[in-house]
Amino acid sequence: MTVFLNKAHDRVMTSPLITVVTVSLNAVPSVEQTIRSVLDQTWSPLELIIVDGASTDGTWEIISKYRSRLAHAVSEKDDGIADAMNKGIALAKGDFIVFLHADDYFHNVRSLEQAMAFCSAGSDIIACDILFGRKLERYTPRGFNWWFNFKTGVFHQGVICRRTLLEKLGGFDKQFRIAMDYDFFLRAYRSGVCLARAPVVLSVMRDTGISTRADWDGLAVRFDEEKRVHEKNCRSFPMRQAYALYWFFYLPYRKVRYIMKNRRRC
Repeated sequence: MTVFLNKAHDRVMTSPLITVVTVSLNAVPSVEQTIRSVLDQTWSPLELIIVDGASTDGTWEIISKYRSRLAHAVSEKDDGIADAMNKGIALAKGDFIVFLHADDYFHNVRSLEQAMAFCSAGSDIIACDILFGRKLERYTPRGFNWWFNFKTGVFHQGVICRRTLLEKLGGFDKQFRIAMDYDFFLRAYRSGVCLARAPVVLSVMRDTGISTRADWDGLAVRFDEEKRVHEKNCRSFPMRQAYALYWFFYLPYRKVRYIMKNRRRC
């Protein structure tokens, strides 16, 4: 295990401190852009924590170049992305936390400043737009509504979350490898937390992560996790019936949609 920390971030701040947690694993092609996009932000105060999964490709060497500007950085084996994110929460001192993984980066130098303009005293979550993939398609979150019980309505790369909420809900569930963010936000939604919509782009999400796989095997794994999220968070007989009906129709629908989409490409 390799660890270093910077005590400079212990100073007293008057504005809300934002912690950016970056999870990385063998991310040489992208991690430096992620780091630079954080360190170049106009928002202050700001701290960056990097939780690396014992990379072997030179990622840690790139991270080490910035050690004097990082609040914490650790490189060690973990039990998946959720475990690494929970480590970041435990180290964070910010009033708010943003999870910006090593495949992603902030849209511009004022991204945090622009998003925080929509933060009110009661805001637990600030949900922003993201740009996705090579074509930089703009995705806008639905936010919290009844449909959230079935499908997520926010993107964690576009979310600024109050640290106390993450701690109150116990962080991310390590049993999920892909849908840990949906599980967390579903629990947050059902807890009645306040979500503020910010109609600005916070970050750019590359289409290289495990959750972005578009082949049927990758989609099937994601759907299976979403189904397990439903099962875990189901507390009533009517909701169990609703979930059973949803999955009875949704999986065949997505299969047909996948087949038709690939036929058009041929």
